[in-house]
Amino acid sequence: MINEQIRDREVRLVGADGEQLGVMSSREAMRIAEEAGLDLVKIAPTAKPPVCKIVDYGKFRYEQARKEKEAKKKQKTIDVKEVRMSPNIDSNDLNTKVNAARKFITKGDRVKVTLRFRGREMAHMQNSKHILDDFAAKLSDIAVIEKEPKVEGRSMTMFLTEKR
Repeated sequence: MINEQIRDREVRLVGADGEQLGVMSSREAMRIAEEAGLDLVKIAPTAKPPVCKIVDYGKFRYEQARKEKEAKKKQKTIDVKEVRMSPNIDSNDLNTKVNAARKFITKGDRVKVTLRFRGREMAHMQNSKHILDDFAAKLSDIAVIEKEPKVEGRSMTMFLTEKR
């Protein structure tokens, strides 16, 4: 809220250079802001009494937008990469998949390891859990199991994340 939009009876006023001007009526604060040729902006609306500051509103909005943009740049998004296998995978193929997962984990991503079953393979799902256990064991130096292997429909999935 700025200038005339501020309807509070009294406000705590902060000057243009940051000094405390004390608690006063909002009309008085408006008058002081107009004399300075700046705007009265409500900084902390939930405080008792609300805190208002005398600033150039255009410059204030620009600074806020810049801070938000900077904060957005600094945050890291974690992607989920998927590695799919079948229960009759050979050891060399498994090593290739492990290396791919290792690359994803070192980049900081989560890895979803999926073991997909087709046809008759569905009858021997529990016998294939050792493949996911081997997969996790080969990556145990850099990764931990976030979610244990779990059967969901025609597949068994497990999530790995980077060790902290």
